[in-house]
Amino acid sequence: HLSFFPGFGPFRQYLVNSSWEAVKELSKRGLGKNIDLCIMQLPVVYQKAKEQVFTIWTTLQPVLTVHVGLASSAKAIIILEQCGKNKGYQEMDACGFHPEGGCCMLDGPEKIESTINMKTLWKNISVEGIDIIFSRDAGRYICDYTYYTSLYYGNGRAAFIHVPPLSKSVTADFLGKALQTIILEMLKQCGEERE
Repeated sequence: HLSFFPGFGPFRQYLVNSSWEAVKELSKRGLGKNIDLCIMQLPVVYQKAKEQVFTIWTTLQPVLTVHVGLASSAKAIIILEQCGKNKGYQEMDACGFHPEGGCCMLDGPEKIESTINMKTLWKNISVEGIDIIFSRDAGRYICDYTYYTSLYYGNGRAAFIHVPPLSKSVTADFLGKALQTIILEMLKQCGEERE
């Protein structure tokens, strides 16, 4: 089983992106001996992120790709995102660009749902010391754009988790542990689907 975990690099005032720090911690912890864990830092740039996601799906063909992004407005909340949206990308990326027409895939559907049932996951999981919520709107920025792209190329076999900024109570180690718990539950869902 190959699972791929991209986090994001620095952007705006976030010189340290908690999503990348959390993914690095997850990588140290692992997901058990049957899971090959690959991690990658994606740039906060629409086109480059899209190209790297395309490469992940076409060359590595993972069972599941879990994207982790920073929700700067979330304070001690982890957000499980159910779907990616195709249109509405007007905000400039780290290079000062946004997609032509604010669209991710010209021929793509309006939204794509993950094959992972995030609502079920949200109901079945708890992580001590942090709230977890369910969402159907990943925010129309690089996170949502990347998620939609991954759902598109991966036929829905992608997931997206928003994590809060790092703080005294929300450390990289803490987020790595939380991701491990959540993703092991996601992989159980993948296994049940295959059976």
